[in-house]
Amino acid sequence: MLAARIATLGLVCLPLLAACSFSPGEQYDVILRGGTIYDGSGGPPFVGDVAIRGDSIVAVGDVGRASAATEIDVAGLAVAPGFINMLSWATESLIEDGRSLSGIKQGVTLEIFGEGSSMGPLNDAMKQEMLEQQGDIKYDIPWTTLGEYLEHLVERGISTNVASFIGATTVRVHEIGYEDRPPTPEELERMRALVRQAMEEGALGVGSSLIYAPAFYAKTDELIELARVAAEYGGMYISHMRSEGNRLLEAVDELITIAREANIPAEIYHLKAAGVQNWPKIDEVIAKVEAARAEGLRITADMYTYTAGATGLDAAMPPWVQEGGLQQWKARLQDPRIRARLRREMTTPTDEWESLYLLAGSPERVILVGFKQDSLKYLTGKTLAEVARMRGKSPEETAMDLVVQDDSRVETVYFLMSEDNVKKQIALPWMSFGSDAGSLAPEGVFLKSNPHPRAYGNFARLLGKYVREEQVIPLEEAIRKLTTLPAENLKLRRRGALRPGYFADVVVFDPATISDQATFENPHQLATGMVHVFVNGVQVLRDGEHTGAKPGRVVRGPGWKGWEEERAPVAVAEGR
Repeated sequence: MLAARIATLGLVCLPLLAACSFSPGEQYDVILRGGTIYDGSGGPPFVGDVAIRGDSIVAVGDVGRASAATEIDVAGLAVAPGFINMLSWATESLIEDGRSLSGIKQGVTLEIFGEGSSMGPLNDAMKQEMLEQQGDIKYDIPWTTLGEYLEHLVERGISTNVASFIGATTVRVHEIGYEDRPPTPEELERMRALVRQAMEEGALGVGSSLIYAPAFYAKTDELIELARVAAEYGGMYISHMRSEGNRLLEAVDELITIAREANIPAEIYHLKAAGVQNWPKIDEVIAKVEAARAEGLRITADMYTYTAGATGLDAAMPPWVQEGGLQQWKARLQDPRIRARLRREMTTPTDEWESLYLLAGSPERVILVGFKQDSLKYLTGKTLAEVARMRGKSPEETAMDLVVQDDSRVETVYFLMSEDNVKKQIALPWMSFGSDAGSLAPEGVFLKSNPHPRAYGNFARLLGKYVREEQVIPLEEAIRKLTTLPAENLKLRRRGALRPGYFADVVVFDPATISDQATFENPHQLATGMVHVFVNGVQVLRDGEHTGAKPGRVVRGPGWKGWEEERAPVAVAEGR
């Protein structure tokens, strides 16, 4: 068994043997003493110490009489690797507030961006559009490439690590704009070159988001070509699939086809079966994924721990009305003939496009949570049905009017999923987790909108509601899914486990009290139960309070030229 554990975990030293590995006079920067250690492997926990020197873990086990500048008694608390947020929209919130408070308070030490759209590469027209469409958070855009954006965050100061996929939508807009047509061979080659550049800068792969215009216009062969470039660099294809509802099974088939044809690992963003009529499809989805995995394809998924999703009113309207971008969409919404056609299509079931409005089942199950214009912010938190009644119009007309008046897609929550399916998905061995939200703080500019509560509670909800209270999976398995599993899927260097030589992204929490507090009615509520958080060896959370430290770094994928060097573990205390 010992040999098997070494082979499986690749540990530099074993917890059971650690007492033999350290000299009494060893000096560290930090020692976490006597905690219950969940190393990320999914194996049973053990009581021991974690020692940190500089930015790395150098000992896991019993460090005996060794000393440190900072020693913390963590007896009775869980000690784990920092959690990985597989789907983060903290791209703008970290510019506003680098503390990443709502994430750090849940133990998130790595935020991963790139669901279809990424913060680079940009051309001049894209930069101008981003400036014009900014909402409550205002910022300059001194970067052009995706790598430059990530470095910009670090230069400003962030408490969490960051990484990103390159968005398939972003490279499409860069070369084609918002037109509904395939790329020419020359445009496609330029799109491939943009992916190549991003991969060499450290992008994790290619991300798509196929229910939205203009991503909706991309055909499967276009996505395969982009994924093939990412595959050359060891990257992943990750997708908000073309359907999560009426054509869910066909969408899974498309993702598997892309994985097979491009010879690339693939992940399903926020797996769900949306709409009551589609809830029974989840078993067939699982069967398709597991058959592909048995074939040798690396297919995985992530999810959030709620039965509602959040996006915009664009997901309530067909892609044709959105062609050309926001301004052309708004212009069409003011044409009476188009409005009449649109009203019919918004209320007519279809498999031609993904209508979250219809999948929610009722305008009472659609909540408006984010407006750009101050004049509309009083509607925040109301359902589409409520606002329609206030205005004396149909919900469909109200949605059209709001897009025009707000000069935005209007941030929207849709109740779509089954609680039973959420639990079934949590138990899948290939499932990791993503908030699909920003990393916020219950203050300042963030209070001008109501986020989905997943921004404040996604990870704490897993550990509190689904692990402690409902016992869907044991704690050691939940931590594996939050750490080692996504780190291995993404081929991250020295991240995602408590192992000597790994970066010291470490969290300490109370399994008996960790809990989400945010609700749909009152979402700006920080999670509780997280006690200490270290990022790259620096303490960011101390006794539940943010220290103000901002040691976050860019985490890069295997296409980056420095990947091999950074992957190598540092020397650890083994009597060397």
